[in-house]
Amino acid sequence: MQIVESFSELGKYISQIPAEVKLKVHLHNTWFSIENIEKALKGIEIYLQKENLQKWLAPYRDRFPIQNPKKVAVIMAGNIPLVGFHDFLSVLVSGHILLARMSSDDKILLPYLAQKLLEIQPELAQKLFFVEKVNDADAIIATGSDNTALHFEYYFRNKPHLIRKNRVSVAILNGKESKQDLVGLGNDIFTHFGLGCRNVAKLFVPTGYDFSNFFQAIEEFASVKNHHKYFNNYEYNKAIYLLRPVKHLDNGFLLLSQSEEIASPVACLYYDFYANEQELEQKLNLHKHKIQCIVSQNAWWIGSIPFGKAQYPELWDYADGVNTLEFLLNL
Repeated sequence: MQIVESFSELGKYISQIPAEVKLKVHLHNTWFSIENIEKALKGIEIYLQKENLQKWLAPYRDRFPIQNPKKVAVIMAGNIPLVGFHDFLSVLVSGHILLARMSSDDKILLPYLAQKLLEIQPELAQKLFFVEKVNDADAIIATGSDNTALHFEYYFRNKPHLIRKNRVSVAILNGKESKQDLVGLGNDIFTHFGLGCRNVAKLFVPTGYDFSNFFQAIEEFASVKNHHKYFNNYEYNKAIYLLRPVKHLDNGFLLLSQSEEIASPVACLYYDFYANEQELEQKLNLHKHKIQCIVSQNAWWIGSIPFGKAQYPELWDYADGVNTLEFLLNL
């Protein structure tokens, strides 16, 4: 498939993106630090390795090319850099026509990469459009908050749609983690300042867990307090905790509090205790519709991934567990 070759070539280009492009993205949205932009780009580069593309598409080989391409609108979120890239890739690989509506928070990097893709395969210009309105679409893929998702589901009720709601990720600790394990967990917590659905927002820890090793390990991420937006959130939430008051742990850049809730605010992390694996499974099941992924030491918990890998999903790790390619191929 030529499209696979083209995306593979795009992947090889990613490491050459000029520093001034990354700076422009950062200045447009200062939540997107240069470091986090580069992490996002690294994830895309891994996506676009030819062997990964081929493995992803192998089960669908007999279903390409689409005989009756549809106009598929993708309404993209803007919480982390290039968060809509997988949908961008999926629509074009499937052979449909992409109508991409960008978030105002993340409107630079994907169009830049799209232009490079068109230089590699110019005929894609007939299948790739950036739009402000999606009224002409035959089908919709959209990602947003729970409230936004309800609006999308109503508005697009008469068209095929794939609507994703707000999700977060969780970590399971057993108390046997090494410092290296906990540093990996730190990456899962602090990359993108915790704004992504694959960021760990809650810890499940054994009854009586001592957080001292955890706090020692995450000192490596203390530089987040130098980011003004993150630190403003930290100070605001700390004030809330003190005024209510809420019992919490505080290391100067992260607030930990015990809660049955799962989605913690920026600069905060919830935790809950479990006495045994049966109780842990019950607690996870209560929130399964809100969990994007689970991380644990060497992926010991069934269905989890290792610490440090949350921000690097495989192409076949579909958001919300819904197979985007199946949706597209069945239109």
